[in-house]
This record gives sequence, C-alpha cells and structure tokens, in this order.
Amino acid sequence: MTARSIDLNADLGESYGAYRYGADEAMMPLITSANIACGFHAGDPLVIHAAVRLAHEHGVRIGAHVGLPDPLGFGRREMNISAADAYAYTLYQIGALDGFLRRDRIPMTHVKPHGALYMMAADNAVLAEGIARAVADFNPDLALYALPHSALAEAGEAYRLSVVNEFFADRPYDGTKVTMFDWTYDQLGSPADAADRVAKMLSNQQFDTVETICVHSDTRDAPLIMVEVRHRLIDDGHEVGCSAGDAFPPGRTEAEPATKSAVADAASG
Repeated sequence: MTARSIDLNADLGESYGAYRYGADEAMMPLITSANIACGFHAGDPLVIHAAVRLAHEHGVRIGAHVGLPDPLGFGRREMNISAADAYAYTLYQIGALDGFLRRDRIPMTHVKPHGALYMMAADNAVLAEGIARAVADFNPDLALYALPHSALAEAGEAYRLSVVNEFFADRPYDGTKVTMFDWTYDQLGSPADAADRVAKMLSNQQFDTVETICVHSDTRDAPLIMVEVRHRLIDDGHEVGCSAGDAFPPGRTEAEPATKSAVADAASG
C-alpha cells in the first residue's frame, strides 16, 4: 500500500443560540481542516466567530460548510431547489463566513456542502454545477470537497477547482457507497472499527483518489474515533497533513502531534 498524505476534517460550528451541538473543542486539536457551518442549517454569528477563532488558534485550515436553509431539520432533509438556488445559497454562505475571516486576515481554503445538499449534489449534475460555479465565482483557488466520482466532483473539475475526494470514517459503507443517513451505531461500531474501515478503504484501489477523511463532530465519541483514525494512519505509514498541497495557515508548526499520547490527551480534554 502506497503511503499518502491525508487531511482530517470535521464539520464544526453547528451550535445555535442556546443549543450546544458537536464536540468542537475536543476535535479541533485532532484535525487539519474545519468545515464551519454558515448559518443556514446551523450556526449563528457568535458561533461562527468562535469556531473561526478556535480553528485559527489550532492552525487548522478553514472552509465553508454550506447547507440547505433548514435549521429545524439540521439540513438533512431534501428540498426541491434549482441550480439558481444552489448557486445563491452557496455564495451567500461563503460570504457569511468570509466576513469573519477577513476581520482577522485568515484565509479560507475550501468549501464543503452539508447533509442533504451534499448528497443531492453527488447525484444531481444541475445542483452540482450551481454549487461549483458559486465557489469558482467567489474564489477559484478554493478547494471543493466531494465524494469520489460524484456529480459534484465532476462539476468542480469542470470549473477547474481543486477537488478533494472524501471518505467518512463515521459512516457505514456498502462497497464504495456511503450510508449518510438512517444508519445505526451498531452498524458504525467502535472507534477501532472506524479506524479499520479507514485502513480497508486506503488499501482499496477504488478509493485511490481519497485525500481527506471526515469525522462529524456530533457523532457519538467523535474525538475517540478521530484519535483511532489518526493512530492507524500514522502506524500504517501515512502522513497526517493538508489536502490538495495547501500549506497550513500561520500558527501551525507541524502536521501532527509529536506523540500518540498528545493526541489522546487532546481528545480527553
């Protein structure tokens, strides 16, 4: 198996008002890229600002996690939208996050759709085109996270974006097809099972384009899952680092903690 440089990402900043959601503080020391919700499916201005600061403190790359305007369904319910809707929703949310980044002169590195929008764009070329066009119009240097061989990946390539193919450590797979919704924790298994799933994926030629691995911050035991994934990657000779050849932003001094114990300590808080 050829060693790879693998980005580790998490969806963060998904609290809202008085409601706390996701293990942001525990996850941030363990990841190399943060996808921050932009206020449509989750997140509010104070939460976005706090997530940006936390990511920057840890030297983590920051991207816009754009979703459908459905906070009641957490962006996981499909909506009948047009390409124009997908374009406008994406551009609007990127702009919301960019305001906080510009304040502190922090670069945005990527865009990743959330939930139902992500899965709809994986199969629907029309919606995928709207999303990719919005990203390219805002900044053609931004990377676009997508499922391998999906309509979204193809749209990103058509707009000459850097497409970062993604695998989900905390979701069960049927062959190469991810079960994003309606899964159970019995299917997901333990953190060690998630690490085994990642190792198996990396030895499968059908996933040879994968550059980033996601663990959702709201999955039960998410920090422990990420710890196990990191351990397995390092043990198998892979480098934990950036995707698409991007450098870490200022403040990051290394691509991974020096020891496994440092990773475990970060996860335990």
